[in-house]
Amino acid sequence: LYDGLSAGVARQVFYATSRFGLFETFRDMLHEYRGKTDFAARVGVGAITGGIAAYLSCPMEVCVVRMSNDVSLPVNERRNYTSLYDTFTRTLREEGVGAFWRGSNPFVTRAMLVGVFQVATLDQFKDFYAETLQQKRNSIPNVFCAAMTSGLIYSLATMPLEAAKNRMASQKPDPVTGKLPFTGTIQTVTKVAKDKGFLALYNGFIPYYLRCGGHTVSMFIIVQMLRDLFCAYNPEYSPK
Repeated sequence: LYDGLSAGVARQVFYATSRFGLFETFRDMLHEYRGKTDFAARVGVGAITGGIAAYLSCPMEVCVVRMSNDVSLPVNERRNYTSLYDTFTRTLREEGVGAFWRGSNPFVTRAMLVGVFQVATLDQFKDFYAETLQQKRNSIPNVFCAAMTSGLIYSLATMPLEAAKNRMASQKPDPVTGKLPFTGTIQTVTKVAKDKGFLALYNGFIPYYLRCGGHTVSMFIIVQMLRDLFCAYNPEYSPK
């Protein structure tokens, strides 16, 4: 169950920190330029910064996929990675640096969608639950409900891209032709849907949603708690 954990942690170090750092920076720069921050601005900034962060963390993403999927392969096809360092160095040595960005298109596209849905929809659902459930906006219950809902929406939207990313990152060349079976995001999604049916792209959706929803809730609640703590010691930064 924990195969690839070290790579997953390393991926989040690169992905999460750059994503949040870039989002805050780009959003503030855009606000200074336009004089406002609206829904459209958040959507655009979320997509761009999500894509950049994903591209930067692609090497760790490939390591995650390979380490976690290796045990599911036939014994004679397993790479038998022993650690994150072993996975990274062997991939670099045996397949070249380009292997780390194989399948980057679906990963980056998915990250852009995640950025859009997490950033743009969260505030909308905060308002929705504040009105319908009489919650205080930015309270922990309010953030929890909004994060679970936005997590569901982006899980539905990104699951096909997650499936395409995993297939492209773990694929092997055909032993006869030497060609890779998957060449791009659209081709992968189309081929899987044609060969195995559209719902095959949603195999494993429940654990995927629990992962995405749990991650979204934990992330935004912790961010809110840190903001509340910061504002408690720095009242001048409290929202007006």
